[in-house]
Amino acid sequence: MDIGYRLRTLREQKQISQGEIEKRTGLLRCYISRVENGHTVPAIETLEKLARAMDMPLYQLVYDGQEPPASPINGAKSDEWGSSGKDARFLNKLCRFLAQMNEGDRELLLSFAEQMPRRKK
Repeated sequence: MDIGYRLRTLREQKQISQGEIEKRTGLLRCYISRVENGHTVPAIETLEKLARAMDMPLYQLVYDGQEPPASPINGAKSDEWGSSGKDARFLNKLCRFLAQMNEGDRELLLSFAEQMPRRKK
């Protein structure tokens, strides 16, 4: 998905100028233009600001459907691991910790986890 194209399309549908987005978010108009033209990839925090400026939930920026996509945790079947109880709390906590890690640490953890099944007992 081209997030810049999606942002421009949604902004134009709502008939909001880049100048208005600048006033509502505090982001520079030239930055908004760079994002819309695909020269810059915005951070999640920036996407949240842009969504608020256009009076829409964040999921609509990255999802085409009318309803939000089903959450893998909340939309899980009752017999799936992590769908309820202690496992769900653990999975939720794990997701929060992974979101706080930097990219290098996540890659290190992933490579370690991939090698775990290969180890001989």
